[in-house]
Amino acid sequence: MAAWTWRFEKADGTEVQPALTPEEFTTQGDAESWVGEFWKELAEGGADQVSLFEDTNKIYGPMSLHAQDAAQG
Repeated sequence: MAAWTWRFEKADGTEVQPALTPEEFTTQGDAESWVGEFWKELAEGGADQVSLFEDTNKIYGPMSLHAQDAAQG
């Protein structure tokens, strides 16, 4: 079974520890719902962007956690 995980990064792509520890999700929808619920806390905790992985395959990202960046995109 595939595991869906997030990579948390600074704006320059450097990996950072998230303010909240996510689980490994069993579906893409569960992973996206989780980041949608907690993106503000993650951004306040020092993450600027996230990338979604299915096992070791990058699905998409980086995606900004800053509302002003998302609104411009």
